[in-house]
Amino acid sequence: MSAPTSPDARRIWAAAKGPVLVGLVILVSSIILVLVSSPSEGGSLDPRSVTQPGSRALAKLLEGQGVTVEYTETAPSSVDGATLLVTRPDLIDPARLSPLIASARDAVLVQPQRWLPDGIGVADRARVDDLPPGCVLAARFGRATMGGATYAAADGESCYESSLVHKGNVIVLGTGAPMTNDKLDEVGNAALMMTLLGRNDRLVWWVPAVADPGREQSVFDLLPDGWKFGGVQLVVAVALFALWRARRLGPVVTERLPVVVRAAETVEGRARLYRRTRATGHAAATLRRAALDRMTPALGLPHDAPPAAVATEVAARGSRSADQVLSLLYGPQPADDRALVRLADELDVLENEVCGG
Repeated sequence: MSAPTSPDARRIWAAAKGPVLVGLVILVSSIILVLVSSPSEGGSLDPRSVTQPGSRALAKLLEGQGVTVEYTETAPSSVDGATLLVTRPDLIDPARLSPLIASARDAVLVQPQRWLPDGIGVADRARVDDLPPGCVLAARFGRATMGGATYAAADGESCYESSLVHKGNVIVLGTGAPMTNDKLDEVGNAALMMTLLGRNDRLVWWVPAVADPGREQSVFDLLPDGWKFGGVQLVVAVALFALWRARRLGPVVTERLPVVVRAAETVEGRARLYRRTRATGHAAATLRRAALDRMTPALGLPHDAPPAAVATEVAARGSRSADQVLSLLYGPQPADDRALVRLADELDVLENEVCGG
C-alpha cells in the first residue's frame, strides 16, 4: 500500500507548480525559436538582411550598377584593387585590419572608436540627423542622414559636420544609418553610399560576426547573439506570471490610513535635512541638475551636452551672457543658505526665460 501524500508536500507542489510550468513554457519556446529562426536574416548593415537595420537594398543597387558584392564574416584573403567595407571595425585586431586597408584601393570604416588609421581621431558624439554636406566630396549628394561619431583629420576632408572624414584611401563614417534599408531612400543617402562603395568593380563587405580572438573581449562579447532576445522573453514570462498570480489573488484591497501626509512634506523634510547638515553644495548641485534636465530638451541639446554649448544656447534665449550662464549653472557652490536661496531664484528665472514658462 502506498504511503499517503502529506499536506506539506501538497502545499509545496501547489506553491511551486506555477513557476515550474512557466519555466517549462520558456524552455519549450526557446527550443522552438532556435529551431525555426533563420540565420539568413542577418543583422545590422548585413547585405543579406531585408530588415530595417539591414542593407539588402543597397547591396542590390550596387550589384545593378555592376559591382560584385562579396559578403564575409572573417578576414578576407585579398582586397587588392577592391573597396573594403568594415561595418564593425572595433571587433577586429588592428594588426590584422591595417594591412588589409593598406592593400585595398578604397576602405570604408563604419563608426570606429577604439582604433583609427594614423592621422584620424575621434572628436565627439553628435545626434544622427539629416545634415548638409559641407565639403566638395559630398556637395553633389546634398543632405544625408549622418552624425553619430565625429572625427578630426589633420590633412583630410571633413563632411557632414565631421561625421564623414576622407583621408588617403580611407573614408570613416560616424554612423551606418544611410546604408540601412530604413534610411536608404531618404534625402541623398542612396547616391552618397553608392558613390562611396561603388568606386571599384569589387566590394568586399566585411561584417565581423564575433570579436577577433586576438583582441581583448568583454563579458558582453562572450555572450551569444540571442541573449538580448532571451532576456526580453524572460521579462515577458515574468510579467505573464505576475498577471496570473494577480488574477488569482484578486484586486488590491485599499485601507484608510490613520493620517494623510502632504506630498510637499517630503520636499520640506529633505530641505530641513540639507539645512541641518549644512549640505548647501549637494542642494545646489541637485537644483542645477534638475534645471539642466528641464532646459536641455527645450534647447534641442542632449543631457550630456558640454557646458559651453549649453551656455551659448541659453544666452541666446535669455538676458544673461554666456559667462553669467556658465557661472550660474556650473559655478562654485554657494557659501551659505542665503546664497543657496538666491541661486534657486536665479535658476527659476533662467528656466522661465528658456522654456517660456
